[in-house]
Amino acid sequence: MQQRTVTQTTPNPALTLAAMSLGYGVVQLDVTIVNTAMPAIGSSLAANIPELQWIVSAYTIAFAAFILTAGALGDRLGAKKVFVAGFAIFTVASLACALAPTAPSLIAFRAIQGVGAAVLVPNSLALLNHAFRDEKERGRAVGYWAAGASLALTAGPLAGGALVALAGWRSIFFVNLPIGLAGLWLTWNYVGETPGARGRSLDLMGQILAVAVLGCLAYAMIEAGAHGAGDTGVLAAFALFLAATVLFIVRESRTRQPMLPLSLFSGAMFSRTALIGLLVNIAFYGLIFVLSLYFQTVEKRSAFETGLAFIPMMGAVLPANLLASRVSERFGARAAIAAGAAICAAGCGALLGIGPDTSYLAMALQLTAIGGGLGLLVPPLTSALLGSVEKERSGIAAGVLNATRQTGSVIGVALFGAIVGCAGHFMAGAHAVLLICIALLVGSACVIALPVRGRSAPVSARGSVAPRQDHTRHEA
Repeated sequence: MQQRTVTQTTPNPALTLAAMSLGYGVVQLDVTIVNTAMPAIGSSLAANIPELQWIVSAYTIAFAAFILTAGALGDRLGAKKVFVAGFAIFTVASLACALAPTAPSLIAFRAIQGVGAAVLVPNSLALLNHAFRDEKERGRAVGYWAAGASLALTAGPLAGGALVALAGWRSIFFVNLPIGLAGLWLTWNYVGETPGARGRSLDLMGQILAVAVLGCLAYAMIEAGAHGAGDTGVLAAFALFLAATVLFIVRESRTRQPMLPLSLFSGAMFSRTALIGLLVNIAFYGLIFVLSLYFQTVEKRSAFETGLAFIPMMGAVLPANLLASRVSERFGARAAIAAGAAICAAGCGALLGIGPDTSYLAMALQLTAIGGGLGLLVPPLTSALLGSVEKERSGIAAGVLNATRQTGSVIGVALFGAIVGCAGHFMAGAHAVLLICIALLVGSACVIALPVRGRSAPVSARGSVAPRQDHTRHEA
């Protein structure tokens, strides 16, 4: 009994990293593992195509919409408490997804899963930020944290295809249960709590407006692809999106304790990394969606074969994640981010010549470059953003980065899907998508490479610029 008390009150950085990696890993696993099961789910639950789209989108929309409040809640109550609650929500929702009797119920449970994911990600970063105080140690920890998620992302298509073939589509949700229980046990016993700022209140109106913004945007873009941009419902959704966006900005600029403190964007490094997170995810996840269509509709591959086709891209992310901290330490975070974006752009450019008869071997190197570039830029991007704010704001800062990245994923899939759908020929649409990806990635490299006037310093909880500390040295 005495030994158990010690482990509960003595934080262990290595096991903290393991617990946080499980949390982020299971979130990323559910991004890709579900896609391979869509035909089986549609057949089992008699789901139509729009319902299948929402089974995927409900998770991502909830993830993006609630992540800011989840980060702020961790700052207020303590990141460990909130992280444990998020893991529990995600695990229970996974069980509910596995037992869902209808497509609408599965969509609802997937949305709850997304809420759990929103709670897990920013608070996992906040706990890492507090467990690893040294700049180099934190950078390496974030690299391992991202690498674990990359491994899960890579394994998703293969694991999903194998599980569906062996045990049916419900097994892809049952697999989350042991991961969730292991993560809860490690967190409860070996993760230290962060100090809470209990004087802070939650911005519930801001949260409602954030859900409205993302929900209306996703609906408008998905329906525009199906019915055209001139459809009455699409135009109404876009109008509601614009109105909700204006109200959200006004609300956040005037309330005393906003969900999204706009003062954070006064820091050059913070605003640049948040923008890059949005642009890169539009390109990467939108491209994955289009390539999935290419492999299945043009090359006539099965879902499992499509998962295999993504191995070079996804497999390159993991070693690049592990290499990223070394590159960042030697050349600086900004140089590593710019290089990663440039490598991704070069990979997309080399794919511009693909056609219906292009062999897979002629694409493998380009796919590897795209995945490697992404893996190189994400850890320094994350570490640079965290280092640009004071530690008491690490939860909300991590939430902003992940909210922008998830919003980019939603936009990328909806926008690129609409472009391909409206194109007269699939390959014409695919080439247009690749050109947009190149522009977004080159733009990201240029944004981070622009010189910073003066020395970048962390933004404090009150929005003022705090004195520079050692942990942000390489980000200036």
